[in-house]
Amino acid sequence: MFMTSCSNDEDPIPTNEEELITTVQLYFNPINAAGNIPTATYRDIDGPGGQAPTITPVQLNPNTNYALSVTVLDESKTPVGEITEEVEEEGDEHQFFYVPSSGLNLTVTYNDADKNNLPMGINNLATTGAASAGTLKVVLKHQPGQKSATSTVNTGETDVEVSFPITIQ
Repeated sequence: MFMTSCSNDEDPIPTNEEELITTVQLYFNPINAAGNIPTATYRDIDGPGGQAPTITPVQLNPNTNYALSVTVLDESKTPVGEITEEVEEEGDEHQFFYVPSSGLNLTVTYNDADKNNLPMGINNLATTGAASAGTLKVVLKHQPGQKSATSTVNTGETDVEVSFPITIQ
């Protein structure tokens, strides 16, 4: 019996396994102030199409600087999947964007960078102004081969998008 086989010498293109993101948490740690750390939480344990997600709003103090960090989890499995670490490891392909609604006196400035010195958005500086209310839209984009200094919230594929109600008072 005689057998032959063909070989493909090309390396397969790696695929990015998409994780289920069930939880997004924003931690607003006041800089130069003691007290509680206001936390906003989005939770959708069964994922898209099932039960409605729950979103916990956050109240911030006016005219205050906060160290803002984000945590992304998959709480549908045990143990809980820590997706933030994966996003950080693949930082050159991911970026969080923070988009305050019109009238919300909040600015977010990136305070971290990937291996190419481009922002990731896991650690940030959030600064509040005068009393106001609105939403902060948080968008995690997957941008393999697209991430650049001019990337916008419209660049790449959306991994998760959440609007958090925020009150500054």
